[in-house]
Amino acid sequence: MSAAAAERPHEEQPQITEANLIMERLPGRRVEIIGGQLLLSPVPDGPHSEALMFFAAPFLQLGLVRALPGIGLWLPSGPEDYAIPDLSVVDDDYRDHLVENSCYDPACFRLVMEVTSSNWKTDLRTKVNCYAKAKIPVYVIVDRRHQRLHVLTDPVRDSYATHHIHTADELVTLPESVGGKVTLDVARLLEVGRPKPV
Repeated sequence: MSAAAAERPHEEQPQITEANLIMERLPGRRVEIIGGQLLLSPVPDGPHSEALMFFAAPFLQLGLVRALPGIGLWLPSGPEDYAIPDLSVVDDDYRDHLVENSCYDPACFRLVMEVTSSNWKTDLRTKVNCYAKAKIPVYVIVDRRHQRLHVLTDPVRDSYATHHIHTADELVTLPESVGGKVTLDVARLLEVGRPKPV
């Protein structure tokens, strides 16, 4: 899911407090703090949710990991920075890695996945940087705007050493470090996630 920056009010209160207040006022919206900036995501549409469920299905059979939507990821980029990926594949003992504000240590994350929305550049640029800094081993982006699947692996500083872009005519096998063998039908994933034209 993508996000838009939100202006910070002049009051001096922790950004996490502001983020939580915004989420209370706008149910269904996701607020993240990345690089010290509040980012507000739109409410996901039905195809967005379908893409998440289709992607998560193979992980449910692996047993050693959990595929969880909307779990908080504590980021090393700032004192209050955190992201909420659309879907995360985490170790079975992720509960032992709680940091604060319902966010977990990046060490228990094997994969994060985003499905693009209106501000797709956040998923394709900003989040590449923050997930790489957090050393998330695999970052998958369902790019609904360009009808492609991005698989980024091997985080190095603020980027990924490997970035493969896949189109609808491909089957993609993810690295086994995600918890086992998972092969994705790119055409089907893009099809279920395709929003209806307005």
